[in-house]
Amino acid sequence: MALPLDPHLEERHRELAGRVREFGERHLRGAAGDEEDPSGRAAEVVAQLGEAGLLSWAVPPPFGALDARSALVAREGLAYYSLLAEAVFSAQALAAHPLAAAGSDVQRGRWLPALADGTAAGALAVTEPEAGSDLAAVRTLAERDGALFRLTGVKTWVTAARDARVYVTLARSGDGEGARGVSLFLVDGGAPGLDVRPLETMAALPVQDLRLDAAPAVLLGEEGQGVRLVQRALESLRPGAAGAACGLAARALEATVRHALTRRQYGRPLAGFQATKMALADMHAELEAARRLALHAAWLADSGRDEAPRESAAARLVAAETAGRVVDRAVQLHGALGLVRGSTVERLYREARALRLREGTSEGLRLELAGAILKESR
Repeated sequence: MALPLDPHLEERHRELAGRVREFGERHLRGAAGDEEDPSGRAAEVVAQLGEAGLLSWAVPPPFGALDARSALVAREGLAYYSLLAEAVFSAQALAAHPLAAAGSDVQRGRWLPALADGTAAGALAVTEPEAGSDLAAVRTLAERDGALFRLTGVKTWVTAARDARVYVTLARSGDGEGARGVSLFLVDGGAPGLDVRPLETMAALPVQDLRLDAAPAVLLGEEGQGVRLVQRALESLRPGAAGAACGLAARALEATVRHALTRRQYGRPLAGFQATKMALADMHAELEAARRLALHAAWLADSGRDEAPRESAAARLVAAETAGRVVDRAVQLHGALGLVRGSTVERLYREARALRLREGTSEGLRLELAGAILKESR
């Protein structure tokens, strides 16, 4: 997978892309265990990413080098090889971002260097059985206990929860209605009152339920600011999520081109048929359009432009939906071979479906994007 020549990227981003590609070829291409035991593989991948120095791009300065373009480059490259590795990187970044933004000097000094070098895995525990896109609907309760809080509730779809050393967790801590009563907390992975239970998904994602039973926690930032901190983290990393979708689509396109050149039908390669050529052209054009939109959104975010949240939402929406279409065409062009369990395009088909739900649903992004457009027009 070649990184496109693009004026939004600097030399450091190209160097990072090369490091990710080298890591992927060494550790991820053909890696065993992603499908059979993604949760079991997650800790190993965290350690490998940390040893390779790649997790420093998941942590904001001064403890790391995270910016929107670096996250996009890293996540696109990792998703090309392994959605599990991309999800682990994303989990580190989603935990590190609010920690860097609102943590005390002690909290940042304890956790951010460890997240950056891979000696600690982090997890953002936000979603609940009755609270997904609506973060203000969380029911996990935080009760004050001296200088600490005790958290009781259930979090679900927590990436890399099994081996996390720190959970960045949303809970209701006050009497304020909606988001005003929701705060963000740090829960030590070794604390009592934690129970992690695996979830099996159609894609090889290391996700679990996290049950908290009076688990000790410390406040991150100020009370009542939890929803805002999580939303900022998600917005900041949306170009990276778009990049992940582009990486997955690029792998599907590459596999399909190779298949079209080698598969013969009616005495000639599949690539010799006009319908195949048109499908490949559409796949390439849509992927490049999504990639350019994602790169532009990441540049806007790094430049601090006001339109960055809007364009990041657009990039994430377009990229995830594009990945779905590209992979669907890939399966179609592979014919019955595309339905074989464990084949590259069959795996990518399941993974592409998951991308339309991770870090915000496509429907939620459409509503958010429409709200921004209408607000600007008034």
